[in-house]
Formats: sequence, C-alpha cells, structure tokens
Amino acid sequence: MENTDTLDKRNVDVAAAWAQLQASSDQGQPLQADAYRLAFADPEFLLRRETRGIRFQLEMLKPDLEQQAQGIANTIVVFGSARFPAPEQAELELAAARSSGDAQALKLAERRMRNARYYDQARRFAELVARDSASRPAAERLVICTGGGPGIMEAANRGAHDAGAANVGLNIALPHEQSGNRFITPSLSFKFHYFALRKMHFMMRAKALVAFPGGFGTLDELFEVLTLVQTGKAKAVPIVLFGSDYWKRLLNFDVLIEEGAISPDDLKLFSYVDQPEDAWAAIQAFYAL
Repeated sequence: MENTDTLDKRNVDVAAAWAQLQASSDQGQPLQADAYRLAFADPEFLLRRETRGIRFQLEMLKPDLEQQAQGIANTIVVFGSARFPAPEQAELELAAARSSGDAQALKLAERRMRNARYYDQARRFAELVARDSASRPAAERLVICTGGGPGIMEAANRGAHDAGAANVGLNIALPHEQSGNRFITPSLSFKFHYFALRKMHFMMRAKALVAFPGGFGTLDELFEVLTLVQTGKAKAVPIVLFGSDYWKRLLNFDVLIEEGAISPDDLKLFSYVDQPEDAWAAIQAFYAL
C-alpha cells in the first residue's frame, strides 16, 4: 500500500499540471508540445488523431459515472427545435415587430409566437413527469433528459426544474456559441464533442422518447431511435410524436409502406399526441405505471 508521502507527492504533481494548464488558458497562450508533461495534462497529445479512441472512452465514461453516482437510472428523452422561443420572449419580439412597421419582421414574429405554444407544452409535459416521479421509488423514477440547448430542450428542463426535480442536459460543442441552458441541474449538465457518444448516452437510460416539432437534429434523433427499435438493437420504448399536424404534414409514412420500404406494423412503433397529458398517459400506459 502506498504511503502518505507518495500520495501527497502525486497530488502535488497533478495540482502543478492543472495550474500550468489553467495559467496558459487564462493568458490565452496555447501550450507547446512537451515530452516531459504528464500525458493526461498534455492537450496537444490528447488531441492527436491517434488518441481519438481515448477521447471516445472519456466521453462515454464521464457522464455515465456521474449519472450513476446521482442515481439517474431511467430517463425520458425530449427532443425538439432549438429555435422555438418561450412565450414571454415571443411576445416581446411580436410587440417590437408591430412597432417597427416591418412587414417581414412581423411575419417572422407571428410565426415564432405561433410556435411558442410548443415551448409551453414541453414545459408542462416535463413538469407532469417530474411531479409524478417524485412520489415513486427510485427504481421507478423517470428523469427528464434533453440535448441541453435552448427552445424545446430548455422548456423540458425548465418544467422539471419548476417541479424541483433533477434533470439532465447532454449538450454538444458546435462551431457557433452553444452552452447548456440554465434550467439543467448543474451536476447533470454534460458537454460532448462527439455526436456519436452523445447519441449513445441518450439511449443508454431512455425509457421513452418524446419528439416535439423540430428540424434536422430532431429528425436525426427520431429516426435513430426508430431504426434501433425496428431492428431490435434496442428494446421497444414509447416513441411519442407531439403535434400531430406538424408531423403528418412533414412525414408521409404511407409512402414508405406503399413502396415496400417499411412494414405496416412499423407504424405501431410510434404514436401521435397533441396534449402534454396525453403524452404522459401514453408512457404510463406502456409501463402500466
């Protein structure tokens, strides 16, 4: 067993390495390659192409261990547009557009005001889940998990936050400015570089997926889950498409059946709902909660 002096010496080495990294960051000075630097404190080494596998492992391990430590076992994943604002923000934008006399700005503000209802509905859905789960044993508790960004993601994190419940955000580093929204439980707000690892974390604990109207990102995640369940690579879970008018205008699944690309039974993999209470009821029914 190592003695105290040895452990203290190692702690000093780690502290010194971290201090060097922090000082360089604060001064805006990138560190130069240094063979003598500790490997795990050498960003140039860790960012090499050859160490990509190590970075994969770290992005898998860190969020997994943290969620285990905090008792996060079962999640409901909520997807949806990052561009749909909170109603209070949409109202301000609409008032400004009306005052400006700009017809194009008014048209855009009216659209954002119309789509803001989805923010309210996502917030309400998450609050329903959080309040119901609060009274359940830990093994049955369902925790809201989102992509951690603005719009619908923020709304779902906000609903759980309103109910005083822990909630998860799996954010992704993007070329434009991006950070976790303020309603995520701080100790459960994670940042990813790799989309692939983030996708795995969405599915590892997911007991249901609720897809609100959204764009490419929402479609990507929706079809990822549908494919995993359809092919048997993942257990069947409730897949709920919120906003039937939106989804039926956007996706004509009947064409896939007509062309023989999917089976008619594949349409049973998901359901449409239009109210937060119905989305929660569909999940409760699936698990006989």
